[in-house]
Amino acid sequence: MIRKRRGRSTITNVGTLKQIHALMIVNGLTSNVGFLRKLVLTTAMSMVGPNATSAVIRYALQMFAQIPQPDTFMWNTYIRGSSQSHDPVHAVALYAQMDQRSVKPDNFTFPFVLKACTKLFWVNTGSAVHGRVLRLGFGSNVVVRNTLLVFHAKCGDLKVATDIFDDSDKGDVVAWSALIAGYAQRGDLSVARKLFDEMPKRDLVSWNVMITVYTKHGEMESARRLFDEAPMKDIVSWNALIGGYVLRNLNREALELFDEMCGVGECPDEVTMLSLLSACADLGDLESGEKVHAKIIEMNKGKLSTLLGNALVDMYAKCGNIGKAVRVFWLIRDKDVVSWNSVISGLAFHGHAEESLGLFREMKMTKVCPDEVTFVGVLAACSHAGNVDEGNRYFHLMKNKYKIEPTIRHCGCVVDMLGRAGLLKEAFNFIASMKIEPNAIVWRSLLGACKVHGDVELAKRANEQLLRMRGDQSGDYVLLSNVYASQGEWDGAENVRKLMDDNGVTKNRGSSFVEAFS
Repeated sequence: MIRKRRGRSTITNVGTLKQIHALMIVNGLTSNVGFLRKLVLTTAMSMVGPNATSAVIRYALQMFAQIPQPDTFMWNTYIRGSSQSHDPVHAVALYAQMDQRSVKPDNFTFPFVLKACTKLFWVNTGSAVHGRVLRLGFGSNVVVRNTLLVFHAKCGDLKVATDIFDDSDKGDVVAWSALIAGYAQRGDLSVARKLFDEMPKRDLVSWNVMITVYTKHGEMESARRLFDEAPMKDIVSWNALIGGYVLRNLNREALELFDEMCGVGECPDEVTMLSLLSACADLGDLESGEKVHAKIIEMNKGKLSTLLGNALVDMYAKCGNIGKAVRVFWLIRDKDVVSWNSVISGLAFHGHAEESLGLFREMKMTKVCPDEVTFVGVLAACSHAGNVDEGNRYFHLMKNKYKIEPTIRHCGCVVDMLGRAGLLKEAFNFIASMKIEPNAIVWRSLLGACKVHGDVELAKRANEQLLRMRGDQSGDYVLLSNVYASQGEWDGAENVRKLMDDNGVTKNRGSSFVEAFS
């Protein structure tokens, strides 16, 4: 399949690549330089973007390997495509092959290789590339110099970055922004701000860099002040501040800023909507979530990307409307493991256990492979449905077929499942056999099951473990006291209350939350 991307054709599957490759061989075009250059441009672009699968990248590289004598332009094009792909290691490998074949790099080669080293955080390799840049005399090239500055500022030597900056044109906004970001990333906000204030001229990028710096370090008041002072703003400015609010759990502020954004006529993008859906999910604000959903439909003319679809499913599930979560799930065209996990877990935790397990069975018939999050939802569904045999079967399936090591969440689900079914000794034995240390949630789950099923002896053993971990939690004492009381053992209940007093543990007063509407 071939798609248009910014005026260029982009190949999105291996089959199309193979067809082009076959036509090239059949028509004897492997030695036509003009054709090869067009082919290289097209296939290199196929390595970039969300549709660039590992198979597409691998086959594109195989095609390049069969070109007898690629020129510098062809090497650079493929190195650029690799550096922009999700696996930039290929860019460095191609650069090494280029050197082995005695093809001399130029000023276009080094920026792409350095970008790959920066993405990979390969400090030694990037430093070696820097040495070669100097030997070949490209250190004065503005683009090469700025890419070196970015590399050293982000993952290399900050002193070297500063030296490069000192030797650069002080009117170069890119150099200033790179150094500011470097100091900020290392946690030195005061130097970053000093550099920002000293800039002879600032463009939109420099303002956005500094706003993002503050949001990433949780300095939301400073970020907001700078945002308000900025003479110009774009979608990046708004997204930086909205995303910062959401990251710091200031979700109401994020929603208010979105209203402000719409009020000034700025159009949101997918990044904006993902942040807002996260805010709505954390707040449990269904009304705001539905407004965001309506805006997404308006923006995308009914089409739904996988990322936005997943975020909507998660939001509706967390806001309590599992019916809408399921409906959105079925609208997602390219469902990934996150799509399935969101709806399986959402159904499970809303008490729709059979529907959750039914969807898991459907998932197994697709090409999407379940992961550890999937099995948390599946085991929770088995627990809520009382399907102990099925739950045990899935627990072993997870370990044996999918080679997923159980986490504390999986083990907690199994303990909860056995406890709900009244299989308290089995639950206790399961905890004893766990390879990982049980946490307080696991023991509290067993203690709660002991209360439901009236097993005082196991309740005492579970409570002993809890008190070793956290002796100051009043709820654990109260739960054990209630176990005694439910069996009419009032002396035991009184002894627990006395133990609370002796240990200085006080029961928290009950409280409720009321939201007032004017």
